[in-house]
Amino acid sequence: MSVAEIPATMRALEMRDTKFEPGSLVLVDRPVPKPGPSEVLVRVIAANVNPSDLMFLRGMYGVSRPLPTVPGFEGVGVVVAAGGALGRLLVGRRVATGAQTSDGTWAEYLVAPALGCIPLRDRIPDDQGASFLVNPFSAWGLYDTARGDGHRAAIHTAAASAVGRMLVHISKRERFPMIHVVRRPAQVELLRGLGAEHVLLSTDDDFQQKLHALSHQLNATAAFDAVAGPMSGMLLHAMPRGAEVYVYGALSEAPCQFDPRDLIFQGKRVRGWWLAEFLRRPDRAVRALASVPALYDEGMATPIRGRYPFSKAWEALTAYQADMSAGKVLLVPDPK
Repeated sequence: MSVAEIPATMRALEMRDTKFEPGSLVLVDRPVPKPGPSEVLVRVIAANVNPSDLMFLRGMYGVSRPLPTVPGFEGVGVVVAAGGALGRLLVGRRVATGAQTSDGTWAEYLVAPALGCIPLRDRIPDDQGASFLVNPFSAWGLYDTARGDGHRAAIHTAAASAVGRMLVHISKRERFPMIHVVRRPAQVELLRGLGAEHVLLSTDDDFQQKLHALSHQLNATAAFDAVAGPMSGMLLHAMPRGAEVYVYGALSEAPCQFDPRDLIFQGKRVRGWWLAEFLRRPDRAVRALASVPALYDEGMATPIRGRYPFSKAWEALTAYQADMSAGKVLLVPDPK
């Protein structure tokens, strides 16, 4: 696509308020944005929906933008124009990309930092390219953080999620023992089918006793918590002295609850973990960029259950929210 072929306007999903209802997200015509000196213009092929997107739509995420805005934190597309020399090296390339502080990926076009675009090899299909950033880099980043902090085994919640399944893969590949916590019996079988050794059902009456025994047996002193609410305190209380809970999600939409005696007398800690913050350190970003593509080559793919045109975005969000562990949904531009 030449610059002359880039249209003046595009279709985009526009977020108008944080009520999280059908009228809050409207398909509109917008001007196609123009890339600045260190930016590129990406023609979107597909965009992912993540829990962070749902939080953003409710005004609960760690970044906010003036409304109205285009949501969407990650996607895949082709670079069609550039605003500088660095970006021109990417023109014509298919890339995984995202947006934090600017209009996002739920549009036919978006402007992205040239350095924030990852060229994709041909063997990575579009649906995986749309899911290449948030989940794989989060899974690797959590593991890398725990290992760097001296932990030698971990627990993780929402283990049947996309990030959870990737952590199963990382646990096996890196020989880093993990306890995988799920909510439904079918998820236990799912993870065991993926090779997970230690899977616990949080709805069992003796869950806390099993968690305590197994975490001490494995010396699991790190926990990756996507749930928050009471679960954070259960993890903290069950683990050995000096343990640490990394809260990276809030699927329960409830504040973390824990016993202060675990902090005072057991030397345990609770801390937040955010991918954007993790990647701000160049050494961590370089390790992730070197490791994540290799993990994908070994089968660490994101399960995708459906593609929805922008015009059916609310249907897509409703389906995804109803059962996030069933797989990701993608938003794609409507056919012309």
